[in-house]
Amino acid sequence: MVELYLVRHTSVNVEKGRCYGHTDVPVNDSFVQEAEVVKQNLSSFMPFDKAYMSPLTRCVKLATYCGFPHSHRDDRIKELNFGDWEMQKFSEISDPNIERWYDDFINVRTTNGESFDDQYKRVSSFLDEIKSNYSDDNSVNRIVVFTHGGVLACVNVYVDHIEPKTAFSSLAPYGSIKKIVL
Repeated sequence: MVELYLVRHTSVNVEKGRCYGHTDVPVNDSFVQEAEVVKQNLSSFMPFDKAYMSPLTRCVKLATYCGFPHSHRDDRIKELNFGDWEMQKFSEISDPNIERWYDDFINVRTTNGESFDDQYKRVSSFLDEIKSNYSDDNSVNRIVVFTHGGVLACVNVYVDHIEPKTAFSSLAPYGSIKKIVL
């Protein structure tokens, strides 16, 4: 059995309404306070058998602060790639493809980026690998994963079997921890 503890990174220093995903954005000035709460919350679940993190700085910094600086970095648990829209204000994106994406973000890719389905396939591949690597014995394997809100939405679809169109209706807050059993 695998107990997976998914940790969303802390808040970021990005203007509200700005599109970011794969961009390596800075964390907020409140990082230490937020990270300390995450660290304390994680301490009740220790020890972990393995740790993974998105290679983006906002996840690496939190993993390091929480005592996991050598976590395995995995590109499959990065945030959605918004392609040409990265770091633009959503309200200022003039690309006509954005309306198609708003209407069907599950299947329509952002211009030179990804769709939700593309991200879901990445995350599913990661989760399938975790299951196959750690589920063969009768012991409990505890794994911590430092990642992003979009990844957590994909996980909700994967384990809770919710519809992708509702995956973002209750996005996990910054610094939150979600436990799932695979």
